[in-house]
Amino acid sequence: MNFNKISTIILAIILLSTGSAIAGSDGNALVHSREFGGQIYMMDQTHMSLYYYAKDGNEVSNCNGDCTIKWPPALLDADAEMPVSYSLFERKDGTMQIAYKGKPLYRYSKDKNVGDINGDGVGNVWFLMRPE
Repeated sequence: MNFNKISTIILAIILLSTGSAIAGSDGNALVHSREFGGQIYMMDQTHMSLYYYAKDGNEVSNCNGDCTIKWPPALLDADAEMPVSYSLFERKDGTMQIAYKGKPLYRYSKDKNVGDINGDGVGNVWFLMRPE
C-alpha cells in the first residue's frame, strides 16, 4: 500500500470515529450546531459554517443564479434523514436544500477552513445560522 492510500484510510477512520461526537449538540452528522471558537453555530457534514439569507421565505430560497456562486445552497439527497428542527425543501432547480426551522441554509464561498465565519453580516442580509 502506498503512503497516499494509508493516509486516506487513516483520515477516513478519524473522521468516522469523531463524526458523532462532533455532531453532538443539535442535529446529526449531516447538519448540526457546535461550539467553535467560543461561538455556537450551524455546520454541515464537512463542518463548514452555515448561513441564512434575510430575504428568504419559509422554505423558499431567493438566492438563485449568480447568487449561488458566492452563496452555495447547503444541499443533500432527498432521502437524507433530517434531525428535529431541520428539513429539506425543493429549490427551483430541483435540488434539495437544507432548512433550519424553515430558514434555507447556505455556505459562503470565501470560507475556506473549518471555523471560518467570513460571511456573517455580509451586506447586512447574510448571517451565521445559530440555534434558536
